[in-house]
Amino acid sequence: QVQLVESGGGLVQFGGSLRLSCVASGFTLDSYAIGWFRQAPGKEREGVACIRRSDVSTRYADSVKGRFTISRDNAKNTVYLQMNSLKPEDTAVYYCAAKRTSLYCSGTMDYWGKGTLVTVSS
Repeated sequence: QVQLVESGGGLVQFGGSLRLSCVASGFTLDSYAIGWFRQAPGKEREGVACIRRSDVSTRYADSVKGRFTISRDNAKNTVYLQMNSLKPEDTAVYYCAAKRTSLYCSGTMDYWGKGTLVTVSS
């Protein structure tokens, strides 16, 4: 069974840090670009970060550049999102998603996790 399972969310104060994990089962991540997305209450889902499968090149939304870092450990079939200097506007449900492509995370993703909630208090 193909699954992506996120973990690591929680409540953190303004300026704090969290590391999210996304573990894949039923397939190997090394053939996939992996993205982190988020959806805040009342807002549309937005892309946060993406890491390519081959050269581990990364892209970030402008709102998180310099604060968030996406990385992958193919041996553990896991992708991480290190989030530093968190702000209340980062509060959202964070999802990881996978797309079998040599490019970045664009268009329809193949698999999605169920999300993990991040809440940043002011």
